[in-house]
Amino acid sequence: MTSALSAQLDALGQRARQAARLGARASTATKNQALRAAASILRRDQKNLLHANAQDVTHARAHGQDAAFIDRLTLTTKSIEAMAVGLEQIADLPDPVGAINGLTRRPSGIEVGQMRVPLGVIAIIYESRPNVTADAAGLCLKAGNACLLRGGSEAHHSNQAIARALHEGLESAQLPTDLIQVLPMTDRAAVDILVTLTQWVDVVVPRGGKGLIERISARARVPVLKHLHGVCHTYIDSGADIPMALRVADNAKTQRYGTCNTMETLLVHQDIAPSILPPLAALYLAKGVELRGDEAACSLIPQAVPATEEDWSTEYLAPILSIRVVPDLDAALDHIAQYGSQHTDAILTNHWEHAQRFLREVDSSSVMVNASTRFADGFEYGLGAEIGISTDKLHARGPVGLEGLTSQKYIVLGHGETRTG
Repeated sequence: MTSALSAQLDALGQRARQAARLGARASTATKNQALRAAASILRRDQKNLLHANAQDVTHARAHGQDAAFIDRLTLTTKSIEAMAVGLEQIADLPDPVGAINGLTRRPSGIEVGQMRVPLGVIAIIYESRPNVTADAAGLCLKAGNACLLRGGSEAHHSNQAIARALHEGLESAQLPTDLIQVLPMTDRAAVDILVTLTQWVDVVVPRGGKGLIERISARARVPVLKHLHGVCHTYIDSGADIPMALRVADNAKTQRYGTCNTMETLLVHQDIAPSILPPLAALYLAKGVELRGDEAACSLIPQAVPATEEDWSTEYLAPILSIRVVPDLDAALDHIAQYGSQHTDAILTNHWEHAQRFLREVDSSSVMVNASTRFADGFEYGLGAEIGISTDKLHARGPVGLEGLTSQKYIVLGHGETRTG
């Protein structure tokens, strides 16, 4: 069984590698044509997509999946339209492939620069949301890559139906359908094999829960673009503007609870804590947020419960917030260094030197001054769309958009020069 599965995946990888060469040389106009055609086909085939999705939803309900899972899995006319619009938005984005920067003439006479090029073959492994199939495929295509998509088995019929629309879009632009392959097998073992195919796959992007990402990271021999979790902090400095701090700290926690850029720990300077924590706690409590604090925070917020050591490193993804009162900026930086996940951290301050220290010293993929951590998002950063967020330090860091799905190579333009030294 494993041998047959390995052979099947090896064949898919080889086809992807061959298609990637054609994707790398495709013009911007050709890629955009495929994206816009696929968007039109998604709209045209709405009934077929809803029928396929209904099969997945019925199966999920029969196997006892909860309401939140069913909600993530379900396609509607609105979500299908959103997929189509998403592909059109990707078509409207600037194409990074082929861009040359830093071209400089050297004393020898040669000109040296760097050109943006596709990564090659990208394997994307994700869970129950079928819309990821269209989003991920569209981004990979625009950046000139081939992709191998492995969605959750619970969305198998939906993902295959979306893939058919994407393939028809590719064919209309005379591009190979192997540029976008949704794995036909649902075996969990397929993922374990896929992430070891170093001869065909250039990078793996897992999108899902911490368990999925940890498993892939542990098994992969291919480089992984990932973030494990988002323990995001907001530090309210002494002398911060209180109305601004109330507004931003409230938004960072309560605008959405289940996202990786939601604040999970609030740090407050001891000098401002008596002024800001009571009104801020009132905002949180009115919205049903459970507050867990250190001794100083609990003394200022009677409704707070004592925080445990585990709380400081927990990504709640829920209406729960940890609060610690710190003596100074150094203590805030130390806390973030010890418990943070290198995702997103913010300082609220009117002190320019403190802001600059925070920007320099916090080792996270996004670091903010006087802004909500909820802005850590590809769309908000002007990337148009993102494949995910990376907290790694090599290649791409932070929200990964089209440019993050490319690399750079040196190019040399000569005029017959020869090296003499």
